[in-house]
Amino acid sequence: MLGKLFSRGAERPAAVPHALPVPRRQKYGMYTLRALGDTRVLALVEAADAGDWEAVKAALAPFDLGRDHQVLGELADLDGVQDWIGRAVEEDEEHRATALLISGTRHISWGWEARTAARAVNVTQEQWRVFHERLHIAEEQLLKAAALRPEWVTPWRRLLTSGRGMSLSPAIKETRLDAALRRDPLDLETHVEWVSQSQPRWGGEPGQALAFSRDALARAPQGHRLGCVIAMAHIEDWVESDSADCLVTPEIQQELRDAADHSILHPAYVRRPGWQHDFNIFAMALSLAGECHTVKRVFRTLDGAYTKWPWTYFAEPEKQFARHYRRA
Repeated sequence: MLGKLFSRGAERPAAVPHALPVPRRQKYGMYTLRALGDTRVLALVEAADAGDWEAVKAALAPFDLGRDHQVLGELADLDGVQDWIGRAVEEDEEHRATALLISGTRHISWGWEARTAARAVNVTQEQWRVFHERLHIAEEQLLKAAALRPEWVTPWRRLLTSGRGMSLSPAIKETRLDAALRRDPLDLETHVEWVSQSQPRWGGEPGQALAFSRDALARAPQGHRLGCVIAMAHIEDWVESDSADCLVTPEIQQELRDAADHSILHPAYVRRPGWQHDFNIFAMALSLAGECHTVKRVFRTLDGAYTKWPWTYFAEPEKQFARHYRRA
């Protein structure tokens, strides 16, 4: 099967500058993407892991942290950043906005780590206290970063997440959405966060997220990664549904094929660091929809590269990726 999958004519990714070597593959030829698959991002992560602020600043030079959500996310998810980033906030006046952005974003992830993924009724009072304490710090720091660098979109997208965790009013969350989209009307991560917040479990109405996503795709030029918002909207619908086969319809299959052709499979699509995340979103959505043509192209291009998101919606995400990858 794998011989056929990666035979001549398969859509292997073209050589990408700064690409990390593929690590030793796991079962069925899959591997977990590290540091967005980029040597420069790995250098940044290693500097942050060492608590070396000067090295972090040097490693950030190729990136625009005020717009690059994925690079920022690598720092947000790194345990230990919260132990030293506060010093940078206090001591480095020139780069204070960057330090505030990193610290605020890390405090959101750190807050959710304290809360855990348990159902709300199973979260203890102490967990809630720590969760809200960290989110309050995040809110304060991200608002300061946004004030210092008003052109940045990343603080506003992260403020949407903290606002969801703190159950802020719909008016505040909509104001933050508008602030992010004024800075980048086609920002994928902002759209994906709003798709999540539009789900019934967060107070939204059925169909609201999909309508928002379709409107976004209609505005996106060909080859733009914003097409992933359609795939995420369908994944979120699957999460909300009581039926595991709710996406298995010809209409949804066609919509996902069209969105993939418009975005990640279009010749104009640019493979930036972490492009595999976009392909994983479509791989999961197409798999859930039982689509059997475009999904092959997506998995072939991934060539085994697994990203935790959005497969973490499954109880055993790696096994589910491997299962669908093997089937494709």
